[in-house]
Order: sequence, then C-alpha cells, then structure tokens
Amino acid sequence: MARDDVRSVGENNQVNSLDGKIALVTGAAIGIGAATARMMAEVGASVILADVRDVEGAAVADEIVQAGGTAHYIHLDVGSQAHWMAAVALAEQLFGGLDILVNNAGILFGRDVEEASLEDWQAMSAVNQQGVFLGTKHALPALRARGRTSPEGSAIVNLSSVSGLVGSPVDPLYSMTKGGIALFTKSTALAFGRQGYRIRVNAVHPGVIETAQGRQTFAARARKLPSGDVAEARALALANHPIGRFGTVEDVAKAIIFVASDDAGFMTGSSLVIDGGLTAQ
Repeated sequence: MARDDVRSVGENNQVNSLDGKIALVTGAAIGIGAATARMMAEVGASVILADVRDVEGAAVADEIVQAGGTAHYIHLDVGSQAHWMAAVALAEQLFGGLDILVNNAGILFGRDVEEASLEDWQAMSAVNQQGVFLGTKHALPALRARGRTSPEGSAIVNLSSVSGLVGSPVDPLYSMTKGGIALFTKSTALAFGRQGYRIRVNAVHPGVIETAQGRQTFAARARKLPSGDVAEARALALANHPIGRFGTVEDVAKAIIFVASDDAGFMTGSSLVIDGGLTAQ
C-alpha cells in the first residue's frame, strides 16, 4: 500500500468508532458491563443495558443519557428465554435492530469441588453458560439481518476469563463454565462464518480486575491461607502480575469495544487476553 493510501485510510476512519451501531450488553448494571455500556455510548453506539439489578442498571442508563448518549435499560435474567426475546425485540423496536451482543453477565462463588453444591453448579451454569447460549440463539436473527449491510458484519463478544484458559484453584466450577464459553466462541465463529451469516464471534478473557467479583476472588484465596488474611491473598496475587497492577474495568471495556468494532473485522473465533501478563508465565 502506498504512503498516500495509508494516510487516506487514517483520515477517513476513526479508530474503534461504534457510530451507528446498536449494542446489547448483559450484566450492565455494575463493573465491566457498566463500563462497557458507558464507553460504547461515548463512541457512538445506541446501547441496551440488561441486568437483574434494576436500580443500578437504570441509573447507569440515565447517566449515559444525561451525558448525551443513547441508552435504555431492561430487566434481563440471562437464563430466561422470554427475557432474551423481549430484550432483542426492544432493540429492534427502539433502534431498528442489533449489531453487537456482549455476553458479559457472570457469577463466581469461590468454592472448590468439596464445598460446592449441586445448586451452586446449577446457578452458575444457568448464568455463565446457559445465558451465553440463549443470548446467542435469540440475538442471532437480528445480528444476521444487520450483518448483511454492515461493512464488517455484526459482532458477538463473549466474556470468558483467564480461568477459562488455565485452571482456577479457588473455583473449578467457574473454570468449567468459562472454558466452555471459550470453545463455544470458537464453534459459533466457525459455524456462522461458514454459513455466510457475517457475524464475528470473539472472546475476551479478563484476569484479576478491580471489581466486586475480583474481591470475591481475594476472599476465596484467603480462605486457603493459614492466616486467612485477605490483604495477604491480594499481595500474593499482585506478585503474579508482571505488569505490576491489577486490571480496571476500563481496561476490559476498551478491549471489548475494539473486538466489537469494525477495526476487528478480520478477527473471529479468537481470544483476547487482558490479564497483565498473568497467563504468560
């Protein structure tokens, strides 16, 4: 490509812009989901925020609107087919379709196999795995329709975890669910690509992030220490991060937005790891 061609591309394209895109983000009331919804609206997307925390979710949506963005909140239990159908219908009714699905909702208990109950497993798999399956299934027709006219197609971003790449010593059930998401991402990316659906599917794998769920991880690790000290567990975890800090919700939101944007148009079936070097060791 000639130098003039490179310059013209730079002049005509805003990096990671979501102008004109319509996004649905689950688990959007707090943490990574809320940060992603805010940031998506800032770069031009119309956002449906979905969660079961209605007060917090509606507050984030109102905050986005007050800042000049376009957003709407809906109550969504990701394990419910009816809720998913209503959420996708709302996106079509309010904004005319759906370009981006972010399957972010997830839960963690921090219990090992001996501590965990069947009810724990059923609750976790209903959110972490069933929610991703149902979201993908019920958003598929709307994503496929918009993908036909989008330059790089529509996008699904599934939130896995570093615990979906390497085993978690504090919550094997969480690793099981997140590992399943990683392979479901690859499988659906292959299927949709080969069927000509123009829907890219990628996974983002956060490491230890400064969120309520991150604090749960420290508490679970502390229970395995002789001291039971959460501060000690936190310090030990930090020592395993070559970058010298834990992640922030903004770190992960930026990665999600890149993967969802047309700038990642040649990326599908991939895993983007945001972990400060944790799994590089």
